[in-house]
Amino acid sequence: MTTSIQSKADELLRLHTSPEILTVVNVWDVISARAIADIPETTALATASHSIAALYGYEDGENIPVELMIDMVGRIAASTSLPVSADLEAGYGAPGETVRKAIGVGIVGANLEDQMKPFDEAVAAVSAVVAAAAAENVNFVLNARTDAFVKAGDRPHDEVVADAIARGRAFLDAGAACVFVPGKLDLTTVERLVEGIGQQRVSVINVPGSLAPATLEKLGVARISYGPWTQRVALTALADLAISLYANGELPGGTRPLN
Repeated sequence: MTTSIQSKADELLRLHTSPEILTVVNVWDVISARAIADIPETTALATASHSIAALYGYEDGENIPVELMIDMVGRIAASTSLPVSADLEAGYGAPGETVRKAIGVGIVGANLEDQMKPFDEAVAAVSAVVAAAAAENVNFVLNARTDAFVKAGDRPHDEVVADAIARGRAFLDAGAACVFVPGKLDLTTVERLVEGIGQQRVSVINVPGSLAPATLEKLGVARISYGPWTQRVALTALADLAISLYANGELPGGTRPLN
């Protein structure tokens, strides 16, 4: 494995463990990756599986062929010198092999969903990814995701928090670097997750109405991402532009050129 790949993996891990929160603005193709990578504040890139699936016309939820997903995340990785973490859903039926392929195209970190599968099965998937990365001699940054809140249903809140913490700890013990707990989380819930899983070990998604990044940083959260919301915002801007143009509007000034 090249020094470049290893150095990117080391840098991505450093960004996750630093007291300063890592903010990743999710991208879905080469041109969106270049647009975000060109911003001086960008330190790493992360893909959004939902957005990449939508790009190709597939529904979210591992409906896109894994070869297409790997091809796109590889194109994104090749377009930048920054470390890239890929959203690989639940691993497309073979988490270890999928991560091995992702490393082969330059990816140095990934999200992996547990989809609230049985506990031992979810932990085994994390172990498979860690083993695959070790075989490739890469300190791969696995952001192991638990869907405890996403799939909470009508379960009591305290039970959901306890489940997320138990799964998170087990994922860390299996070699994950960070635990991704998506959901619209309030301050008390984030405090409990960080206390139970660890400082700079919890990753969250921000959606409209989520806690401010500065607050999350003070609480000890490692990473914020935005999932498919970045693509939705871009498409909203496109639709709004079309409405304006149809109404005899003009293109706005200050538009950035394509790279």
